[in-house]
Amino acid sequence: MPYRSACLEAGPADIAELNRIVRAGARAENEQFDAETRLNQVIPKPWGYEYRAYVDEYFDFWSLHIDPPHATSLHAHPRKLTYLICLGGRGVASGLRSEFSVGPGTILRIAAGAFHSTRNVGDEPLELIEVEAPRNKFDLLRLRDDYSRAGASYESQALAAPEFPMRPVSYLRNTRMRERTPDGRFRFELRTGMDIYYRRRSSDIFYVPLCMSGVIYSELNILTGGHGQAADSEKIYLCIARGE
Repeated sequence: MPYRSACLEAGPADIAELNRIVRAGARAENEQFDAETRLNQVIPKPWGYEYRAYVDEYFDFWSLHIDPPHATSLHAHPRKLTYLICLGGRGVASGLRSEFSVGPGTILRIAAGAFHSTRNVGDEPLELIEVEAPRNKFDLLRLRDDYSRAGASYESQALAAPEFPMRPVSYLRNTRMRERTPDGRFRFELRTGMDIYYRRRSSDIFYVPLCMSGVIYSELNILTGGHGQAADSEKIYLCIARGE
């Protein structure tokens, strides 16, 4: 799998649009962490669906399934950093002034306040992992949308996910995760940097560090499976792997 990194930064055009829609009444809301249990279910979208893979007090991982030829809204997260990691399919991620090809192995860093939309341009579902830090699912402002959701807040509907539900992590407080995606294609596992160093597996795709430095400095050193990047022995990583 080829790997490619790209960055989408917030610029003057993003700031101008944020100022305009906020002054017009748009609101980026705040998630009530212990009350929003529906976020642990599958969230249906007009372009497909998404569901939580991992969550703690600061990090939130979501698996996005975008059907062809659909696209997410052109939206921004004013308060949080986002990474889009592609596991399968082909797409195009667009900002106000730039766009990037998205395919297996792509890692796209999206700065706070940068408007972005992702469209499936292939013939199969576009499978993404969205990493958000700091956690706040309702930090959302929609500028344009193919499904008349411009200005709307995050979806209120959820569907039960009986296969591989979110479960507490016994040794990490206020942490929940899902063992696999509901379709079983991908696995999620917490691993130490030392374990990754000595036991890299051919099924591993990405390792995402769960460290406060990533939240504070708005930068995550996401490692790719099977490559020679060294994991930090003092960090815990969320390992994203192919299902077996």
